[in-house]
Amino acid sequence: MTSAAIYGCSGPELTAAERAFFAETRPWGFILFRRNVESPDQVRALVAALRDSIDAPDAPVLIDQEGGRVQRLGPPHWPKYPPGDAYLQAAGDVDTARDLVRQGARLMAHDLQALGINVDCVPVLDVPVPGAHDIIGDRAYARDPETVARLGRAAAEGLLAGGVLPVIKHMPGHGRAFADSHHDLPVVHADLATLAAWDFVPFRALSDMPMAMTAHVVFDAIDPKRPATTSKKAIRLMRRDLGFSGLIVTDDLSMKALSGTLTERAGAALKAGCDVVLHCNGDLEEMKQVAAGTGKLKGKAAKRAAAALARIVLTPEPLDAVAARARFKAAMDGQMDAARGPDVGEAQG
Repeated sequence: MTSAAIYGCSGPELTAAERAFFAETRPWGFILFRRNVESPDQVRALVAALRDSIDAPDAPVLIDQEGGRVQRLGPPHWPKYPPGDAYLQAAGDVDTARDLVRQGARLMAHDLQALGINVDCVPVLDVPVPGAHDIIGDRAYARDPETVARLGRAAAEGLLAGGVLPVIKHMPGHGRAFADSHHDLPVVHADLATLAAWDFVPFRALSDMPMAMTAHVVFDAIDPKRPATTSKKAIRLMRRDLGFSGLIVTDDLSMKALSGTLTERAGAALKAGCDVVLHCNGDLEEMKQVAAGTGKLKGKAAKRAAAALARIVLTPEPLDAVAARARFKAAMDGQMDAARGPDVGEAQG
């Protein structure tokens, strides 16, 4: 039976030890990072090997392909895409930006589908507030929740039309965090009314999406003791108040915002109500620790996982990729190089 986990791997090819571990634990899916990417043929072979290791030809294979600082596939084999905030800058108005976001996402889906990758951890629905840590920064589509919701939906629709599942992140919101959860545990002190009127708006608006990723952030107004990933109260809020009925995946368990052993982190996230845990760095010994705290994917979680995969369009919307890419590049007018700052690290989800 499938386990409630998504794992990375260490390099561009599976090792014998990784293959044996995956065959034994049978994770629900996998995630790729830059360390796993060399060329199109190599990525296709790795994706096939991952699925073959668990005898699941349709298993989800995820990637963070946002554009800007978070783009695992890039030149020379794949185009460079702009960060989230570049669309509105290039367009000048929300309606035009929405069309551009959808075009960009549709082209990304085209790139991913050609490799066998069927899940993209996009869109970012976080809404940064003044002074917040730049870990979100230009990855956000805008600085107000309504615009983020509109552009986020455009990205999700573009991916879905191209046969790739979107993952809304980081629920219930990372835009008010004043620390980077890769390194520290952010604590948000805003009251529930403020959060509901701002941070939660895009997630509520896209509650019909198939998958969501949690935020490793403590919200005093929800649960002052635990980050959302391991908080029953936070997961309950996502389900009831935000109306999300899809599959909830944790952000990377190896991020330093979480405490305890990896076995404890996995168990706490699943006990809180997350459906699937995510471990990204490809460290086999760490993955074994995660597996020790991870049960089988069953019950409502299994039904949500199946429902998510059922939304993959087997016949994507027609696309003349060459012409569409030329139009997209011309419309963005130089924003293709708008990424600022260093690449967000391998642990990023």
